Amino acid sequence: MPPSDQPEDGEVMATTAPSRPLSPEQQSELGDVFARAQAALEVIEIYDQERVDRLIQAIAWAVANRASFERLVRMGIEESGLGDHDSRMNKRMKIRGVLRDALRSPSVGVIETDAARGLVKYGKPVGIIGCVVPTTNPDLTPAGNAIYAVKARNVVVFSPHPRSRETTFETVRLMREALEAEGAPPDILQCITRPSLAASQEVMRRSDLVIATGGQGLVRAAYRSGTPAYGVGAGNATEFVDETADLQETARNCMLSKTSDFGSGCSADGNVLVPAARYREMLDELENVGGYLASADERAALQRAMWDEDGQRLPGTVAIAPQALARAADFEIDADRRFVVVEGDGIGEDHQFCKEKLTTLMTVHAYEGDFEDGVELAKHLYEIGGKGHSCGIASTDDAHIDYFARHMPVSRIMVRQPNSKANAGSFTNGMPMTSSMGCGTWGGNITSENVSLRHYLNTTWVSRTIAEDRPTDAELFGDFYDAELETAGAVP
Repeated sequence: MPPSDQPEDGEVMATTAPSRPLSPEQQSELGDVFARAQAALEVIEIYDQERVDRLIQAIAWAVANRASFERLVRMGIEESGLGDHDSRMNKRMKIRGVLRDALRSPSVGVIETDAARGLVKYGKPVGIIGCVVPTTNPDLTPAGNAIYAVKARNVVVFSPHPRSRETTFETVRLMREALEAEGAPPDILQCITRPSLAASQEVMRRSDLVIATGGQGLVRAAYRSGTPAYGVGAGNATEFVDETADLQETARNCMLSKTSDFGSGCSADGNVLVPAARYREMLDELENVGGYLASADERAALQRAMWDEDGQRLPGTVAIAPQALARAADFEIDADRRFVVVEGDGIGEDHQFCKEKLTTLMTVHAYEGDFEDGVELAKHLYEIGGKGHSCGIASTDDAHIDYFARHMPVSRIMVRQPNSKANAGSFTNGMPMTSSMGCGTWGGNITSENVSLRHYLNTTWVSRTIAEDRPTDAELFGDFYDAELETAGAVP
């Protein structure tokens, strides 16, 4: 792991007052970066649709081709000490998905027409976007943000995480080269070279829009910056299992979600809720797909390794292989084990294992009673952490899925899918592709949607008159309408 004095993901923006003021060199760089960003904005904002579509293809390919992305993945893992090579390599498919969605949507001129209502909508740039990059996605996040931003004719200033800044520098350099090769100003995309808490705050303050992907300290600071911002809430993805679920399929989905990039994402399954009658069977299936079931003593040792006495998550066990996680707790597991499973000991503020783990550990909880009782337990779990983010349901009962959707305080529910591979968009569902997921007011965010192209656009509505659309009072007020009250006291 990197030195302990390096800020954790999202910790870059954990306070309102920077611990150190901007240095003269940082002040000079920021002034130069934003001046060049403004100049580039004046060029890109007059580009037509064909021009920006070609540009996003160019910058996407510069990063998402196998040779470049593998080099970036290796850089990111070596630099930060976080993540798994094989599953991180799969993230280049996300860049393809973002590009697909962006190419299929208009962003210049007329982007929507509603003749029946006399409305025409025009897409406009938002301006300079400040993008704070998390250490867990130093390559994917800049690429995804750049595609949507350039499609909308914006410019971006990236503020890299100090633990993975070289990887972000290289990602942005590749995209700048692609822009320049197409005759566009490379300054459409820029990256500050002296990242710090103070510098990130200043980037957010000077921008027209902030995209904040990272921990809660980062998101809160983005909202405090005074600049409109899209951020994410805390994750604590949970898979809910009912009596109709195929447990083999469910276990495989949980494994895929949990092991992706060593569980570093906020959408990686942290909890599985299972009917008591199927609990042991579920544990067996999780072992069959690579889980290691920890004993009670090993669970206690894992808690000491993962949280301090005040319940604060310790950074040394974030996003590491299950073998390394076990060693941190002073026991060994076989090399073929892909994640660690602990049995839940309760759901509440004093039960650490029901909270977000961000590593290769999953907690399995049994629920007593019927389906509705299980849903109440799931709701309680989300009050402890992750409210507004995501969950999954393993069920073949449409009535159960409908009930779950109506009652769960989350922004996205994946049905029989691996959460971390599905909720930010995949090629086998219709979720918008993104690396930033809003959690609504539940999670302290302005949107509950996947942050995608439409969030990078201003829109101008043009309205023409239509035939009068005025219902009668009797139609509007229904049974409450009383004609006598309307005529009482009227002047003759």
